[in-house]
Amino acid sequence: MRLTEAEGKAILARHGVARPRGALLQGDSLPAGAGADAWPGLVLKAQIPEGGRGKRGLVRRVTAAELPAARAAMLEILGDPEAGFLLEEAAEIERELYLALRVDGTAQTIEAMIGPEGGVEVESNVASLIRASLDPEAPGAAEAIFARLGDALPPSLAARVAREAVRLARVMAAEDLSLLEINPLAVVGGRLVALDCKMERDDAAAFRHDRAATAASARLESRALTPLEREARTRGFALVELPGDVALVTAGAGLGMLMMDLLADEGLTAACFMDNLVGGPADTTEARLEAAWTLAERAEVKAILFYTTLASRPLGERVDHLLGFLANRPAPKPVYAGFAAAPSAARGLDLDAARARLRAAGVVALHEDPRELVRAVAAA
Repeated sequence: MRLTEAEGKAILARHGVARPRGALLQGDSLPAGAGADAWPGLVLKAQIPEGGRGKRGLVRRVTAAELPAARAAMLEILGDPEAGFLLEEAAEIERELYLALRVDGTAQTIEAMIGPEGGVEVESNVASLIRASLDPEAPGAAEAIFARLGDALPPSLAARVAREAVRLARVMAAEDLSLLEINPLAVVGGRLVALDCKMERDDAAAFRHDRAATAASARLESRALTPLEREARTRGFALVELPGDVALVTAGAGLGMLMMDLLADEGLTAACFMDNLVGGPADTTEARLEAAWTLAERAEVKAILFYTTLASRPLGERVDHLLGFLANRPAPKPVYAGFAAAPSAARGLDLDAARARLRAAGVVALHEDPRELVRAVAAA
């Protein structure tokens, strides 16, 4: 889940990370009890879990008198009368930096990305970022980051940024974050201050955290779902709709990403991505098939691709399930199916027998090798 800036900064505050004074805005008046009338300047920020707010006019420096008009202008841009706003103390910035941490799934570590300049254009020049793997509990972690910074920053500033990177990596681990981006990380009065933050928390770890503390982010995430995505969640799995030409039915994120990559290799794109939900039902096959069939009714979707792996669950049971679904709901587009079945799963029905039964029901092709299956879709 992507967190709003306000909820992300509340997390930073719990861990002692410096950030500007701020308060959520209620209406057009200065927040009561926050002392905002004594701040040297005000910054109004729309609370949406998206980047590029400054370019869209959703972050503005204002005076108290300008606050109502600025809020009204932002509401018009957003088209959402219930949008939330964070009002912060304006900072006198001496220098802007960029610091982001992300989970590197391939290396199974945290990757730090540090830029000597921050701001709205940093994403357009990612080649300038200094990248380094970071284990916050390893001896000499800060020293290793400092060495990677080289001449990019003055030594005294580089040392502080290195220590801040390690500190934020510990926050990341404690809060189960997959992404923590501070842009800009500013030098203000000689110290490092997180002027903005972007956080993404692993949904699988949500049970370990106070849901009330991220309720606004959860509401925004739910409102952003399409009707089909929302229905999928009520039925026990996650679905992301994509602008693709193949309705892809898989179980598990790893298998789904593999199939998406194979489709891309053949010049095709998936029209959806499916994943399991923590605590969801053991089998959501029928619900996934229904979602794929609904997507396949769209003109831009040309085929349905079903692929699964079976370790112990009988192949015959899964084939019967698919055949039963096809009998009750004819496919709106050609169906391609694949099963990678362990020997224990193929007892009672081998792949050749499964292929014959599915072909008789109108399934175009059945392959055990996912590459061959995707190539069959591409060839058609």
